[in-house]
Amino acid sequence: MASKAVSDAPGRAPDAAAGHPGPPPVAQPGKYVTPSVAGAAKILVVGPLGVGKTTLIGTVSEIAPLSTEAMMTRAGARVDTHVHSGKTTTTVALDFGRMTIDGDLVLYLFGTPGQPRFLPAWRDLAKGSLGALALVDTRDLEASFDALGNLEDLGLPFAVAVNLFPESPQHDEKELRAALDLLPETPLVTCDARDTRSSVGALIALVGHLINAATESS
Repeated sequence: MASKAVSDAPGRAPDAAAGHPGPPPVAQPGKYVTPSVAGAAKILVVGPLGVGKTTLIGTVSEIAPLSTEAMMTRAGARVDTHVHSGKTTTTVALDFGRMTIDGDLVLYLFGTPGQPRFLPAWRDLAKGSLGALALVDTRDLEASFDALGNLEDLGLPFAVAVNLFPESPQHDEKELRAALDLLPETPLVTCDARDTRSSVGALIALVGHLINAATESS
């Protein structure tokens, strides 16, 4: 994948540094979007089982998030879990939330199921999406490869956010970019999916990446 041109692979390639703007204030919670909203974007939140997609969407959403969490069966747990042996629920369809940025841009967030067997289903969720935030867990980077590969196959630009868990191994950015085979312009940030400012910052990194890509292609 590292040999692909930027236009051929929107996310992964050799390592390089990439910055991201700081997060602006999030709109106050409410049922309806404000009159100042001028645009909207559909954004996917993807990643393997247990990486924090449901948590992140619930953290940033200004409306009560839709979640399709269900108890894992014993048979399903044997198939789907690896690192996250204590996980007892899983998303079986999608998560949905809404976040307004600077009062004029609304992000509609669609969280996808993390199990590899659901990857064909979330390809349908990708229709109409402008980009994706890919969450990864350094305890099991390999588990993220299927999701990243599917984003590349779909030609969907994305940013990568490393969700930090208490026991997460620490790696420098160059090592992570090499392990994930990221393109130089693909944002790579860290976040805590339980923290609003941190999670908003990850989404802002994606929005900035999408704006830059649109500007360069125009």
